Amino acid sequence: MTQAQTDFIVNHIIDQLTLFLTQDFSLSIPDALNIIYNSETYRLVKEKENGLYIQSPSYIYELLKREYQKASIKSFE
Repeated sequence: MTQAQTDFIVNHIIDQLTLFLTQDFSLSIPDALNIIYNSETYRLVKEKENGLYIQSPSYIYELLKREYQKASIKSFE
């Protein structure tokens, strides 16, 4: 898979995660993106070697949601 294809998939995941966060937690889009980009989940999605980016956005969202609810994301406000 090329880097452009991987980037496309990751961007799609970010779009979906943003949508899920705004719906589930009534967050603004900038707040949702801040949570995503400061999360461990995002770091793992960006690492091509572990293959998390090929999982469904819903599956990845469950990881992110758990991380957010445990408040392990630094500076999300």
